[in-house]
Amino acid sequence: MGANSAAWARIMRERLDLDLAEPDIERAIVDTVVERYRREGAPRIDGAVEAVRRIAADRPVAVASSAHAEVIAAALEATGLTDVFDVVVSSDEVAHGKPAPDVYLEAARRLGREPAACLVVEDSYNGVRSARAAGMTVVLVPNDSVPPAPGTRELADVVLDRLADLDPSAIEPRGRSAPAPTPTADPAAAPAPAATPAPAADTAPAPASAPAGRRG
Repeated sequence: MGANSAAWARIMRERLDLDLAEPDIERAIVDTVVERYRREGAPRIDGAVEAVRRIAADRPVAVASSAHAEVIAAALEATGLTDVFDVVVSSDEVAHGKPAPDVYLEAARRLGREPAACLVVEDSYNGVRSARAAGMTVVLVPNDSVPPAPGTRELADVVLDRLADLDPSAIEPRGRSAPAPTPTADPAAAPAPAATPAPAADTAPAPASAPAGRRG
């Protein structure tokens, strides 16, 4: 879905014709999702947690997600990744949510990296558009349970079937004619190149992408 918590609360109110204030809708959904993650665990994509840990071993990584901050925190706790990410940014913290570039630009700023040095892993149309608008290299790993919209593959710089196949050092940053020293992993957030805690569509607010760059 992209955007941010206020935007998806408004969309739900309008589409479902709910007789509730948007802040109440947002609070109810966040509380429900957080409780579900604590009770049942967060949705996972095969190999996602392992890929994040592998990449984070020598590169800073970040989450840049359209999810509410409490939902991101619950997802990271449920997947055991709370201490892995150097930076976590929710679209609620910036002026505009995805597909605007704000959340990715803020993640790069906090990482201390130029956007062009960032690699983002995404699974949604708005997420890919957001990362591209930020001037970052984008890897699309489609989520079989929530396939990306038509045209998403064409927007991405690289498309992988599995997160386990992600090798940031083998991906050439957009705009360069020769391989970079080592681009790597917000999405979401990343997500300095990137990786994610379990790229999930932002409609099931879980971290979706993450920028990241080699440590040091």
